Amino acid sequence: MSLPQPPPEATYIFRGHAAQIHSTQFIRGNSRLVTGDAEGWIVLWGLASRRPTAVWRAHEAAILGVAEWGSDRLITHGKDNKLIVWKFSEEDEASLSTTLPVEDPTTPRKQPWLLYVLDVNSLNFCSFGHCIAKQLPGPISTETIPSPGQDELLIAVPNTLSSEAVDIFHLPSQKRLLTVPGDKSTNTGMVMSVSILYVSSRLTLIVGYESGHAMVVQDNPVLGWCRLYLAQPHSQPILSLGVTLDMASFITSGADGIIAKHPLSSLSPPLPQPVQPQSGPTHQKVPVKNPSLLSGMFAAQSPTTPSAIPPKPPVKPEVVTKPLKVVQTKHSGQQSLRIRSDGRIFATAGWDTKVRVYSVASMKELAVLKWHKDGCFAVAFAEVINVQEDKEGADEDKPEEEKPEAESSQGGETAVVAPPRRVGLAISAKEKRIQQATQTHWVAAGSKDGKVSLWEIY
Repeated sequence: MSLPQPPPEATYIFRGHAAQIHSTQFIRGNSRLVTGDAEGWIVLWGLASRRPTAVWRAHEAAILGVAEWGSDRLITHGKDNKLIVWKFSEEDEASLSTTLPVEDPTTPRKQPWLLYVLDVNSLNFCSFGHCIAKQLPGPISTETIPSPGQDELLIAVPNTLSSEAVDIFHLPSQKRLLTVPGDKSTNTGMVMSVSILYVSSRLTLIVGYESGHAMVVQDNPVLGWCRLYLAQPHSQPILSLGVTLDMASFITSGADGIIAKHPLSSLSPPLPQPVQPQSGPTHQKVPVKNPSLLSGMFAAQSPTTPSAIPPKPPVKPEVVTKPLKVVQTKHSGQQSLRIRSDGRIFATAGWDTKVRVYSVASMKELAVLKWHKDGCFAVAFAEVINVQEDKEGADEDKPEEEKPEAESSQGGETAVVAPPRRVGLAISAKEKRIQQATQTHWVAAGSKDGKVSLWEIY
């Protein structure tokens, strides 16, 4: 009889903010952890040294979201209605302050190079969504916006005037491309969470609303923006959402304790195919000398050839209204839903001070991470690629029954210890610390107490 595993313990606690933590994000290949608080301060922590490497006040109000853009740019979104792109490399960190906000909350710090500033709406506390611009929406002219590439972004934020609509901006042009309207026939309330991405090579918006509705709209090359999905699995506002690795579905969490899985890639209708002329033997027309008036009339009334048949008019896709799975966790107030880079598990930050880890496939609770005394508002996963590839390669050599299970048989209070990593023999102690820091499946949780806990599970 195996004994139950003890509850997981935090690996480290970052103390440096004087205000509650609203955003956490791993960047620079997991060598840095970015934390943002309710007073607009940004702190970059070194994962190997566990010390601050850069500190500055990015916004005059709370940080709503942080994202990495390439290796030398950081995007911050504040409650001061500003979305800012900062440009600084790892070498530039040496010129920035490392004095933490809790040590000196008043003295201004040197800021990185401010690259772009967008005036956006942040009244409803909804963070931005972003994706690499592969192609622009249909009605956008390419005369003012260059052809999109890897160095261009599309930014999605709530509209300033219409609470249920979403604005799409383009960087680096800093232009607002268009506004995608909401569903006025449904009382959805304001936008609470938004994601922008390409599904089946088409630009797609996923929106979570104050009413508990989740909606998917997509840019169709023929019909324009079409609503593909609208469901209301939540009875209270949707606080966050995340898209699965294969883009087959997305998951939402709300203030009501419900987590729900929704369809995504299956919603995209097939692209219209051009009508091809029917193949078959061609009949060569024999010229008729001096055709009569009757034969000329018959020739004018002859049926059209298959190649001249006009294509069928496009039909609007049917709106799906049923989610894939709805789970009542009985733990209200789960937000900052994040899915790990291997697509197997996701985590939520809870108002009840706990971080909960779930299986993406079964939606079953796998672990509960408890250290903070106050509610948690932010959670982030380290994006580890090399470790996962090694693990998959090792699993391929094992029989199916010998592969390690990600789920715990003891319910939600336990976690599986991470598998051992293969470390090179001839490396220094410093290199070993850096390797361990960057190749570990970290979980970072930010709390109302101003502290950030670091965990290693699975």
